[in-house]
Amino acid sequence: MALPLTSAPEKTFKSFLDCPLETELSKVQADVAVIGIPYAIPYEMGQSRSAAAPDYIRTKSSRVSRAAARHIGFDRGNTPGDLSRVRIVDCGNVPFDPLDIREGVARATEAVKAILGRGAIPIVFGGDDAVPIPVVRAYEEHGPIVVIQIDEHLDWVPERGGITEGYSSPMRRISEMPWVKQCIQIGLRAFGAADHYEDAVKAGNLLITEHEVHLKGIPAILDMIPRGENYFITVDMDGLDPTFMPAVSHPEPGGLTFRESLDLLCGLAGRGRIVGMDWVEFVPDHDVNGLGGHTVCRLIANLLQSMADAGQC
Repeated sequence: MALPLTSAPEKTFKSFLDCPLETELSKVQADVAVIGIPYAIPYEMGQSRSAAAPDYIRTKSSRVSRAAARHIGFDRGNTPGDLSRVRIVDCGNVPFDPLDIREGVARATEAVKAILGRGAIPIVFGGDDAVPIPVVRAYEEHGPIVVIQIDEHLDWVPERGGITEGYSSPMRRISEMPWVKQCIQIGLRAFGAADHYEDAVKAGNLLITEHEVHLKGIPAILDMIPRGENYFITVDMDGLDPTFMPAVSHPEPGGLTFRESLDLLCGLAGRGRIVGMDWVEFVPDHDVNGLGGHTVCRLIANLLQSMADAGQC
């Protein structure tokens, strides 16, 4: 029997922000649909430390949901916290057969397509940084889009051990998709291969380092992003400062601050239309006191409120 596009345990599943559960994608009626994609194309079987992230992030979201419903939101300037104006459903996770990972990845693309077909904005929880490839592939009939990535790395490896769609290659693969108008990579730091950098520039990608963000400030960075476009946001957690996002595979000094991350995301909602997002490379086993999980949920809650203010949901 073929696996369904999405599923969720009936008794143990905890939805994101305590929203309703809807795993029949043909019945989705919402502004925003959350979906977990725990796996993508691996370099080695069993390597993913982010497979448990979708459900872990969901469990941490109740705190934000309760606070946003009752308290003033100081993050965005003393605004009332009211997520009730955004219709959110949780579509569960894309199931995977470990003996047929590629079929599962294809199923992930179909699930995101189904959500888009219902007019909802997908919020995807990965999974490692190969997850954005099948997610953005689902936008073939919903372009053109501008992909905005927050990440420490270029993610421009042509192939690794014969694998062309692994977690080191998402921005190269995404840049090759005809419906992707431009890729903007923000927060680059540490080291990257010179030939990968040159290839990314030749492909038309706008590369913005962490140093440039700190030096110029978020308003100037937002001015570098074309206005009025459809934005897909992909966030690799290691693009954020590990002092508040410790839940990554290999923490490195530096990264966007919480304030920069928040202002960038919310600023994008006022500059163009957010048509989807993914949050990847979260490693629950590396989280400290739930800080990383709470950070993701708080950033998303603020972004959704900014999108609602802009009439996007």
